[in-house]
Amino acid sequence: MSPLPAHMADRWRNRAEPGPGQGTLYWHILMGDHPEAQELVQTAQDRLANLSGLHMTPAEWLHITAHVAGPTHEISDTQQQDMRAIAQGLLTKITPTNVTLGRILYHPEAIAVAVQPADLLVRIREAVQEATLKVTGSEGRTEGPDTWTPHMTIAYSETDQPAGPLITALGRELPTRHVTIDTVTLVDQRGAERLWDWHPVGQARLRGHH
Repeated sequence: MSPLPAHMADRWRNRAEPGPGQGTLYWHILMGDHPEAQELVQTAQDRLANLSGLHMTPAEWLHITAHVAGPTHEISDTQQQDMRAIAQGLLTKITPTNVTLGRILYHPEAIAVAVQPADLLVRIREAVQEATLKVTGSEGRTEGPDTWTPHMTIAYSETDQPAGPLITALGRELPTRHVTIDTVTLVDQRGAERLWDWHPVGQARLRGHH
């Protein structure tokens, strides 16, 4: 478990972002249609509502980022559909599984909820990475450190500020919620990240049987 940050930083200060009309393709596990996830995040965002310097994730686009496939101008529509089809083939063997949300993760640039256990999500991530590599010849990129911690971001930090007041307001745990993960979505994120100009391109479903 990483130590709690003492300070929050501005996520977007040095972040290279696509310009208007430019997109990046992400593999996301979208959580916006899971009422349990929405309730949990609403609770968290309510606790943080009186604090400044935070950009809240919109309920509609709550997500677990599995992989970044690459810029849209390098991956054609046909390739996007091929990636989806290959991912679907790989995910057919994986069974939809319940995950638990509740433990809060603090990062200098964001506040998130851990998604546990990680095993299923690691298998989904490996499938979409393989599909990306097979079709594009590129591994795409992973965001963050080498050891991947599946997480759903509640809020991003937009300013330099002490982390203490945020941690005090939100705490380390929220009432646990359970969600069944059964779909991964290829999403075209257009323009700057904070605009949330997202366009789902296609889905791949987990089809395994218990």
